[in-house]
Amino acid sequence: MAATPRKNKTGRRILAAGAGLATVGALVAAMPSSAGAAGDQFADGYGNGKGWGRMVDVQLLSFNDLHGNLEPPTGSSGRLTRLKEDGTPETVNDVGGVEYLATHLRQARQGNRYSVTAAAGDMIGASPLVSGLFHDEPTIEALNKLKLDVSSVGNHEFDEGARELARIQNGGCHPTAGCFEEGKTFEGANFPYLAANVTDEKSGKPLLDPYFVWERDGVKIGFIGVTLEGTANIVSAEGIKGLKFGDEVETINKYAKVLERKGVKSIVALLHEGGLPASGAYNYDCDSPGPGNGISGPIVDIAKNVSPQVDALVTGHTHQAYACTIADPAGKPRTVTSAASFGRLYTDTTLTYDRRTKDIVRTAVASANHVVTRDVLPADDMSKLIKRWKDLAAPIAGRPVGHISADIDNPLDVTVYEKPLGNLIADAQLEGMAPADKGGAQLALMNPGGIRAPLTHKAAGAEGDGVVTYGEAYTVQPFTNMMTAVDLTGTQLITTLQQQVSGLNLASPKILQVSKGFTYTLDMTKTGADRIVVDSVRLNGQAIDPAKTYRVAMNEFLAGGGDGFAVLKEHKNKLVGASDLDMFTAYLGAHSSAAAPLPAPATDRITVVK
Repeated sequence: MAATPRKNKTGRRILAAGAGLATVGALVAAMPSSAGAAGDQFADGYGNGKGWGRMVDVQLLSFNDLHGNLEPPTGSSGRLTRLKEDGTPETVNDVGGVEYLATHLRQARQGNRYSVTAAAGDMIGASPLVSGLFHDEPTIEALNKLKLDVSSVGNHEFDEGARELARIQNGGCHPTAGCFEEGKTFEGANFPYLAANVTDEKSGKPLLDPYFVWERDGVKIGFIGVTLEGTANIVSAEGIKGLKFGDEVETINKYAKVLERKGVKSIVALLHEGGLPASGAYNYDCDSPGPGNGISGPIVDIAKNVSPQVDALVTGHTHQAYACTIADPAGKPRTVTSAASFGRLYTDTTLTYDRRTKDIVRTAVASANHVVTRDVLPADDMSKLIKRWKDLAAPIAGRPVGHISADIDNPLDVTVYEKPLGNLIADAQLEGMAPADKGGAQLALMNPGGIRAPLTHKAAGAEGDGVVTYGEAYTVQPFTNMMTAVDLTGTQLITTLQQQVSGLNLASPKILQVSKGFTYTLDMTKTGADRIVVDSVRLNGQAIDPAKTYRVAMNEFLAGGGDGFAVLKEHKNKLVGASDLDMFTAYLGAHSSAAAPLPAPATDRITVVK
């Protein structure tokens, strides 16, 4: 199962940095005069082309959770929130798209001799049709053109299993779909995917390379890449058989020591796990009133325990935006960043490297998130790439499957527990699995992470406003999960609701989207399982009977206990139906037309007490 980047590719990428160098004059000026002794500093000391300075600024550009969004994302997926100077929020529209991300990154690299670009996982998986239809080969091709130097794996890199991830790294045509373009073989990723904490259960060896050392002119920075330890709970079990996902902190600390022994003292961890800032605004100061006070979630404990040998953490998974300072175990400040998702932001971090100590000067680290606006010229090579793949997908993507009267949103705000699009999908799944010969379902449950984009009323192409194309429906539900109808007792159903806010989901609740007729109260003033008001749980107005058996529709991912819903694995009498995407498109076709477009469903099924 092991897969490693091809040597010639990695060799090319190590030195792929732009020309020029941002100076660190203020820092050098503050150093003692003896700092340049013993040949540490030549000429003017700033490394600006006249010689090599002791202190050099290394530009670290980073992003995360691209999810194959090559085209500009639409609706809420193409927006951000920022705080104005008076503290009030405002919406930033029309952001993201790899054509614009490429332009912004290329502009940011100008004038920086030492520039490295890294990512924190989920570059692929849960992708829109123009990438997903082709097993994400278009996205890897785009990232190669983007000059990505290194990335950690994320959970979505395992959506199609470990063998497919090996192909993504090493290249070759898809084992069943074959080659998508005549005369062309997929080359694979020019950058190394790192998976330090993903190991073979028998041998203990990492599935992919655990670390990567970027080097230019003697400046060395080591990157350790890990995915969240809980990856096995949120991907299909079939594709990761025989793999173990280890503790993030233990793994990073282990390989930090390995790098140190190899003489690499400047280290960045690429970690596909993240945090939840107190504000959803990308420019929120999560270091107010004190360092790291404005962020919570798994990344906080991880950052507090990762070895002081690691100089910065680039994170992801939660799709949030932050550039925070969280103290390491020695009490020293350390930068922890995340750039939201879908290519809407990138992070620019300055790492000041000391040639004498070969380490990063922590006090000189500066980091900020920047918006990928669309007011710049799109990168021509990316535009051509997107057009080429869109032309291949067009016969399938452009087919109309339904009509909507307004946006049907899927808010990215994790505190919006019931989503209009979630209700629509749950209703579609209930209708598809309700007939006696299809499963006899009485209600449906949909995992929120399986809904990847909103339905937008404004036309994306020539189809016309309000028309939902197959490509747009695919972007909403790209996993093509098979639907099931299963038996659950009333007790198991209530336990399912409680597991939304307890156990593995205690810190970051995962609120299932429910079909019409199923209602309950979620009391967020309480903690853990007590947040579910048990006597409020009703189906078509009738209280759930703990001893009664109910037929429940859900996708195979949930039926396998995914997303921390262990009780769902206890189901009985499973019947497998069509795919979630087929049910979604069938529902849109049956319930809408140009003359009678489908409105957004009301969000009145979950009563939230805050």
